[in-house]
Amino acid sequence: MAADRASLSKVVSEKIRGQILDGKLKPGERLVEDRLSAELGVSRVPVREALRGLSMEGLVRLEPNRGATVTAVTPELVAELVEVRTLLEALNARLAARRHDPEIVALLQDTLKRGNAAAQTGSPDQLARLNGEFHDRLAEASRNSVLSDVMRSLRERTSLAFAANGRARAREDWKEHAGILAAVIAGDEEIAALLAARHVQNAAAAFRARAATDQAAD
Repeated sequence: MAADRASLSKVVSEKIRGQILDGKLKPGERLVEDRLSAELGVSRVPVREALRGLSMEGLVRLEPNRGATVTAVTPELVAELVEVRTLLEALNARLAARRHDPEIVALLQDTLKRGNAAAQTGSPDQLARLNGEFHDRLAEASRNSVLSDVMRSLRERTSLAFAANGRARAREDWKEHAGILAAVIAGDEEIAALLAARHVQNAAAAFRARAATDQAAD
């Protein structure tokens, strides 16, 4: 029974996580247990457990007497996430270049091909999924499970902010992905690390520029 409950909680967690990362649940939006349980067709218990787990990942904020909300994306939080992600993305790319797994490289090339096509005509949701796929596969190429787990959480949290870049940066994103992959294929650890770090910093700069424009418009 306990195993079944844990399994259901995991399923619910993945569904809520997906809605957050797809932008269906917006930063700052309240996550009402009754509504979520009705939408997902489960009791409140697995919903409550899922929200608790997502709060530990940083995607959900739990506050006494206020309940759960999707974590708000503030410039300060993004700056802190980018500081850490820049260093770890560089390490990840370095290890991927060092270990040069041909099977994963082939998968990355396939993702890159589809990502370049989506950059021309794809929807924001499609671009977000392919971007996540590229980075997940690059993490797999590092062959370091600890780093991959840490990176997944960081990528998900920063994606709440970077998703706002949308199509405006799609071509640049995939051009940068191509450069990182080329360095990985060449086995050039230094260039792979440099380009991966620069990729995160460029996305962060685009986010800051967009936020400044939105603030000026208000």
